Amino acid sequence: MTTLVSAWTGAKQRLQAAGVDSPVIDARLLVEAAASATRADIISDPQRALTGDQEAVLEAYLQRRETREPISHILGTKGFWKIMLRVTPHVLTPRPDTETILDVVLPVFAEDQRFNVLDLGVGSGAILLAILAERPHATGLGVDASEEALAVARENAANLGLASRTVLLRGDWAAELAADSFDLVVANPPYIPSADIAGLEPEVRDHEPRLALDGGVDGLDAYRELAPQIISVLRPGGLFAVEVGVGQAAAVRALFDQAGAEGLRVVQDLTVRDRVVTGAKKPLG
Repeated sequence: MTTLVSAWTGAKQRLQAAGVDSPVIDARLLVEAAASATRADIISDPQRALTGDQEAVLEAYLQRRETREPISHILGTKGFWKIMLRVTPHVLTPRPDTETILDVVLPVFAEDQRFNVLDLGVGSGAILLAILAERPHATGLGVDASEEALAVARENAANLGLASRTVLLRGDWAAELAADSFDLVVANPPYIPSADIAGLEPEVRDHEPRLALDGGVDGLDAYRELAPQIISVLRPGGLFAVEVGVGQAAAVRALFDQAGAEGLRVVQDLTVRDRVVTGAKKPLG
Protein backbone atom coordinates (compact mmCIF):
# COMPACT_ATOMS: atom_id res chain seq x y z
CA MET A 1 0.00 0.00 0.00
CA THR A 2 1.29 3.44 -0.95
CA THR A 3 0.60 6.13 1.62
CA LEU A 4 1.09 9.87 1.46
CA VAL A 5 4.32 9.67 3.45
CA SER A 6 5.73 6.68 1.57
CA ALA A 7 4.82 8.29 -1.76
CA TRP A 8 6.63 11.47 -0.72
CA THR A 9 9.69 9.55 0.47
CA GLY A 10 9.90 7.48 -2.70
CA ALA A 11 9.37 10.51 -4.90
CA LYS A 12 12.14 12.44 -3.12
CA GLN A 13 14.58 9.59 -3.67
CA ARG A 14 13.77 9.29 -7.36
CA LEU A 15 14.04 13.02 -8.04
CA GLN A 16 17.28 13.29 -6.11
CA ALA A 17 18.74 10.46 -8.18
CA ALA A 18 17.61 12.27 -11.34
CA GLY A 19 19.60 15.36 -10.37
CA VAL A 20 16.62 17.60 -9.62
CA ASP A 21 17.87 20.51 -7.53
CA SER A 22 14.82 20.71 -5.22
CA PRO A 23 13.72 17.08 -4.78
CA VAL A 24 12.00 17.56 -1.41
CA ILE A 25 9.75 20.42 -2.52
CA ASP A 26 9.07 19.00 -5.98
CA ALA A 27 8.19 15.59 -4.58
CA ARG A 28 5.74 17.12 -2.14
CA LEU A 29 4.09 19.22 -4.83
CA LEU A 30 3.68 16.23 -7.14
CA VAL A 31 2.27 14.02 -4.38
CA GLU A 32 -0.16 16.76 -3.35
CA ALA A 33 -1.35 17.24 -6.93
CA ALA A 34 -1.64 13.52 -7.71
CA ALA A 35 -3.39 12.62 -4.45
CA SER A 36 -5.55 15.76 -4.16
CA ALA A 37 -3.84 16.38 -0.82
CA THR A 38 -2.42 19.37 1.00
CA ARG A 39 0.77 19.83 2.95
CA ALA A 40 -1.32 19.63 6.11
CA ASP A 41 -2.73 16.26 4.98
CA ILE A 42 0.77 14.80 4.63
CA ILE A 43 1.61 15.93 8.16
CA SER A 44 -1.68 15.12 9.90
CA ASP A 45 -2.67 11.98 7.99
CA PRO A 46 0.58 10.53 6.62
CA GLN A 47 -0.78 6.97 6.42
CA ARG A 48 -3.65 7.90 4.13
CA ALA A 49 -3.56 5.51 1.19
CA LEU A 50 -3.41 6.60 -2.42
CA THR A 51 -5.93 5.07 -4.79
CA GLY A 52 -4.73 3.15 -7.82
CA ASP A 53 -5.61 6.07 -10.07
CA GLN A 54 -3.69 8.47 -7.85
CA GLU A 55 -0.63 6.20 -7.91
CA ALA A 56 -0.80 6.12 -11.71
CA VAL A 57 -1.00 9.90 -11.93
CA LEU A 58 1.94 10.29 -9.56
CA GLU A 59 4.01 7.82 -11.56
CA ALA A 60 3.33 9.77 -14.75
CA TYR A 61 4.30 13.02 -13.02
CA LEU A 62 7.52 11.53 -11.67
CA GLN A 63 8.56 10.13 -15.03
CA ARG A 64 8.16 13.57 -16.58
CA ARG A 65 10.08 15.29 -13.78
CA GLU A 66 12.88 12.72 -14.01
CA THR A 67 13.43 13.89 -17.59
CA ARG A 68 13.86 17.39 -16.08
CA GLU A 69 10.59 18.76 -17.43
CA PRO A 70 9.81 21.77 -15.23
CA ILE A 71 7.31 21.15 -12.48
CA SER A 72 5.43 24.23 -13.63
CA HIS A 73 4.80 22.52 -16.97
CA ILE A 74 3.75 19.27 -15.33
CA LEU A 75 1.25 20.94 -13.00
CA GLY A 76 0.42 23.77 -15.40
CA THR A 77 0.66 26.48 -12.75
CA LYS A 78 3.22 28.63 -10.98
CA GLY A 79 2.91 31.10 -8.15
CA PHE A 80 4.37 34.57 -8.60
CA TRP A 81 4.23 37.39 -6.05
CA LYS A 82 0.69 36.92 -4.67
CA ILE A 83 -0.98 35.45 -7.75
CA MET A 84 -1.21 32.00 -9.33
CA LEU A 85 -0.55 31.76 -13.05
CA ARG A 86 -1.22 29.27 -15.80
CA VAL A 87 2.12 28.24 -17.34
CA THR A 88 2.85 26.37 -20.59
CA PRO A 89 5.99 25.62 -22.62
CA HIS A 90 5.21 28.76 -24.65
CA VAL A 91 6.15 31.10 -21.79
CA LEU A 92 9.06 31.58 -19.44
CA THR A 93 8.30 30.11 -16.02
CA PRO A 94 8.02 33.05 -13.59
CA ARG A 95 10.85 33.14 -11.06
CA PRO A 96 11.19 34.69 -7.61
CA ASP A 97 14.13 36.81 -8.80
CA THR A 98 11.79 38.70 -11.11
CA GLU A 99 9.69 39.77 -8.12
CA THR A 100 12.44 42.32 -7.49
CA ILE A 101 10.73 44.46 -10.14
CA LEU A 102 7.60 44.53 -7.97
CA ASP A 103 9.71 45.53 -4.97
CA VAL A 104 10.99 48.48 -7.00
CA VAL A 105 7.84 49.79 -8.65
CA LEU A 106 4.97 49.22 -6.22
CA PRO A 107 6.22 51.66 -3.55
CA VAL A 108 6.25 54.43 -6.17
CA PHE A 109 2.53 54.14 -6.97
CA ALA A 110 -0.08 54.53 -4.24
CA GLU A 111 -2.83 51.93 -3.92
CA ASP A 112 -5.51 54.44 -4.96
CA GLN A 113 -3.45 55.97 -7.77
CA ARG A 114 -4.54 55.82 -11.40
CA PHE A 115 -1.69 55.03 -13.76
CA ASN A 116 -0.94 52.91 -16.81
CA VAL A 117 1.80 50.34 -17.15
CA LEU A 118 3.45 48.76 -20.20
CA ASP A 119 5.01 45.28 -19.94
CA LEU A 120 7.33 44.53 -22.85
CA GLY A 121 7.76 40.80 -23.47
CA VAL A 122 4.75 40.09 -21.29
CA GLY A 123 4.97 36.27 -21.51
CA SER A 124 2.59 34.70 -19.00
CA GLY A 125 1.60 38.16 -17.78
CA ALA A 126 3.37 37.64 -14.45
CA ILE A 127 4.78 41.14 -13.90
CA LEU A 128 1.90 43.07 -15.42
CA LEU A 129 -0.85 41.11 -13.69
CA ALA A 130 0.92 41.16 -10.31
CA ILE A 131 1.07 44.95 -10.54
CA LEU A 132 -2.59 45.25 -11.55
CA ALA A 133 -3.63 42.89 -8.76
CA GLU A 134 -1.90 45.16 -6.23
CA ARG A 135 -3.07 48.46 -7.72
CA PRO A 136 -6.82 48.31 -8.48
CA HIS A 137 -6.93 51.67 -10.31
CA ALA A 138 -4.10 50.84 -12.71
CA THR A 139 -4.51 49.70 -16.30
CA GLY A 140 -1.97 47.83 -18.39
CA LEU A 141 -0.77 46.92 -21.86
CA GLY A 142 1.30 43.81 -22.46
CA VAL A 143 3.23 43.30 -25.70
CA ASP A 144 4.84 40.08 -26.89
CA ALA A 145 6.17 38.71 -30.17
CA SER A 146 4.58 35.31 -29.49
CA GLU A 147 0.87 34.83 -30.08
CA GLU A 148 1.04 31.61 -28.04
CA ALA A 149 2.43 33.53 -25.08
CA LEU A 150 -0.29 36.17 -25.44
CA ALA A 151 -2.93 33.44 -25.30
CA VAL A 152 -1.51 32.31 -21.95
CA ALA A 153 -1.45 35.88 -20.65
CA ARG A 154 -5.08 36.40 -21.73
CA GLU A 155 -6.12 33.27 -19.87
CA ASN A 156 -4.29 34.42 -16.77
CA ALA A 157 -5.83 37.89 -16.93
CA ALA A 158 -9.30 36.34 -17.18
CA ASN A 159 -8.66 33.86 -14.36
CA LEU A 160 -7.51 36.68 -12.08
CA GLY A 161 -10.43 38.95 -12.91
CA LEU A 162 -8.11 41.49 -14.52
CA ALA A 163 -9.14 41.23 -18.18
CA SER A 164 -11.11 44.49 -18.08
CA ARG A 165 -7.96 46.42 -17.13
CA THR A 166 -5.56 44.53 -19.42
CA VAL A 167 -4.84 44.85 -23.14
CA LEU A 168 -2.52 42.32 -24.77
CA LEU A 169 -1.04 42.88 -28.22
CA ARG A 170 1.42 41.20 -30.53
CA GLY A 171 4.29 43.49 -31.42
CA ASP A 172 8.00 44.24 -31.68
CA TRP A 173 8.77 45.69 -28.25
CA ALA A 174 7.53 49.30 -28.14
CA ALA A 175 8.39 50.17 -31.74
CA GLU A 176 4.80 50.90 -32.76
CA LEU A 177 3.63 52.65 -29.58
CA ALA A 178 3.10 56.38 -29.23
CA ALA A 179 5.59 58.57 -27.40
CA ASP A 180 4.83 59.88 -23.91
CA SER A 181 2.11 57.26 -23.31
CA PHE A 182 2.95 55.34 -20.11
CA ASP A 183 3.59 56.11 -16.46
CA LEU A 184 5.49 52.86 -15.91
CA VAL A 185 7.34 50.46 -18.21
CA VAL A 186 8.60 47.05 -17.06
CA ALA A 187 10.39 44.28 -18.91
CA ASN A 188 12.15 40.98 -18.39
CA PRO A 189 13.75 40.56 -21.82
CA PRO A 190 15.90 37.67 -23.08
CA TYR A 191 19.40 38.21 -21.71
CA ILE A 192 21.26 34.88 -21.90
CA PRO A 193 24.26 35.07 -24.28
CA SER A 194 23.59 32.69 -27.16
CA ALA A 195 26.67 30.58 -26.47
CA ASP A 196 25.63 30.05 -22.83
CA ILE A 197 22.26 28.49 -23.56
CA ALA A 198 23.70 25.01 -24.14
CA GLY A 199 25.06 25.03 -20.58
CA LEU A 200 21.81 25.95 -18.86
CA GLU A 201 19.91 23.54 -16.63
CA PRO A 202 17.82 21.08 -18.70
CA GLU A 203 14.60 22.55 -17.29
CA VAL A 204 15.44 25.83 -19.00
CA ARG A 205 17.52 24.74 -21.99
CA ASP A 206 15.19 21.99 -23.19
CA HIS A 207 11.76 23.18 -22.11
CA GLU A 208 11.52 26.97 -22.13
CA PRO A 209 11.05 29.09 -25.28
CA ARG A 210 14.37 30.15 -26.78
CA LEU A 211 12.74 33.42 -27.85
CA ALA A 212 12.47 34.31 -24.14
CA LEU A 213 16.09 33.33 -23.39
CA ASP A 214 18.44 34.24 -26.23
CA GLY A 215 19.89 37.72 -25.83
CA GLY A 216 22.36 37.53 -28.68
CA VAL A 217 26.14 37.25 -28.61
CA ASP A 218 26.61 39.28 -25.41
CA GLY A 219 23.06 38.98 -24.05
CA LEU A 220 22.37 42.68 -24.57
CA ASP A 221 20.61 42.75 -27.94
CA ALA A 222 17.16 43.38 -26.46
CA TYR A 223 18.38 46.21 -24.21
CA ARG A 224 19.92 48.05 -27.16
CA GLU A 225 16.46 48.22 -28.71
CA LEU A 226 14.58 48.69 -25.46
CA ALA A 227 16.50 51.58 -23.89
CA PRO A 228 15.58 54.28 -26.46
CA GLN A 229 12.10 52.83 -27.00
CA ILE A 230 11.28 52.78 -23.29
CA ILE A 231 12.43 56.36 -22.79
CA SER A 232 10.35 57.39 -25.80
CA VAL A 233 7.06 55.84 -24.66
CA LEU A 234 7.37 56.95 -21.03
CA ARG A 235 5.61 60.12 -20.00
CA PRO A 236 7.95 62.80 -18.61
CA GLY A 237 8.85 61.72 -15.08
CA GLY A 238 7.69 58.16 -15.77
CA LEU A 239 9.46 55.17 -14.24
CA PHE A 240 10.98 52.06 -15.81
CA ALA A 241 12.37 48.84 -14.32
CA VAL A 242 14.02 46.05 -16.32
CA GLU A 243 15.49 42.74 -15.19
CA VAL A 244 19.12 42.02 -16.12
CA GLY A 245 21.35 38.96 -16.10
CA VAL A 246 24.49 38.31 -14.11
CA GLY A 247 27.19 40.86 -14.84
CA GLN A 248 25.01 42.98 -17.13
CA ALA A 249 23.82 45.77 -14.84
CA ALA A 250 26.59 48.27 -15.66
CA ALA A 251 26.20 47.82 -19.43
CA VAL A 252 22.40 48.09 -19.29
CA ARG A 253 22.62 51.14 -17.05
CA ALA A 254 24.97 52.73 -19.59
CA LEU A 255 22.50 52.06 -22.42
CA PHE A 256 19.71 53.82 -20.54
CA ASP A 257 22.05 56.66 -19.65
CA GLN A 258 22.83 57.11 -23.35
CA ALA A 259 19.08 57.07 -24.06
CA GLY A 260 18.57 60.01 -21.72
CA ALA A 261 17.26 58.38 -18.53
CA GLU A 262 17.89 59.94 -15.15
CA GLY A 263 17.97 58.71 -11.57
CA LEU A 264 19.47 55.42 -12.67
CA ARG A 265 20.18 52.80 -10.04
CA VAL A 266 20.76 49.06 -9.76
CA VAL A 267 18.69 46.96 -7.34
CA GLN A 268 19.79 43.59 -6.00
CA ASP A 269 17.58 40.54 -5.51
CA LEU A 270 17.37 38.40 -2.37
CA THR A 271 20.53 36.53 -3.38
CA VAL A 272 22.39 39.87 -3.44
CA ARG A 273 22.85 39.79 -7.20
CA ASP A 274 22.29 42.85 -9.36
CA ARG A 275 18.86 42.11 -10.77
CA VAL A 276 17.01 45.28 -11.85
CA VAL A 277 18.05 48.50 -13.54
CA THR A 278 15.56 51.28 -12.88
CA GLY A 279 15.32 54.98 -13.63
CA ALA A 280 13.03 57.64 -15.02
CA LYS A 281 12.40 59.85 -18.01
CA LYS A 282 13.37 63.44 -17.37
CA PRO A 283 10.35 65.50 -16.30
CA LEU A 284 9.26 68.55 -18.29
CA GLY A 285 11.06 71.70 -17.33
